[in-house]
Amino acid sequence: MAKVLIIDDSPTEMQLLTNIMEKNGYEVITAENGESGVSVAKKTRPDVILMDVVMPGMNGFQATRQLSKDAKTAHIPVVIITTKDQETDRIWGMRQGAKDFLTKPVQENKLLTTVRGLLDF
Repeated sequence: MAKVLIIDDSPTEMQLLTNIMEKNGYEVITAENGESGVSVAKKTRPDVILMDVVMPGMNGFQATRQLSKDAKTAHIPVVIITTKDQETDRIWGMRQGAKDFLTKPVQENKLLTTVRGLLDF
């Protein structure tokens, strides 16, 4: 079973993403902000990370950059899932090391197709 780390400060989004991933056979771990997300990723080594951008403290772009530069976590694909839907946001997210960029509200089949593609299922 693939392990997914969801990093999002919104309890509603966290629950929505958790429900989608669990009902499709994924093990879910969560973190409520960028700092704890980076720490949890280093400890648990998930197979993929779903990352919000707008969070207090370390934002999703900063957390993605930190994860992609650390040898312990650089191999873990990060999918940014955010309300920020400008092309410049997508380009910036990819430059920070994200493997894909989805906008909220995320469609379940788009999310699953993206995750499966990154995990080579």
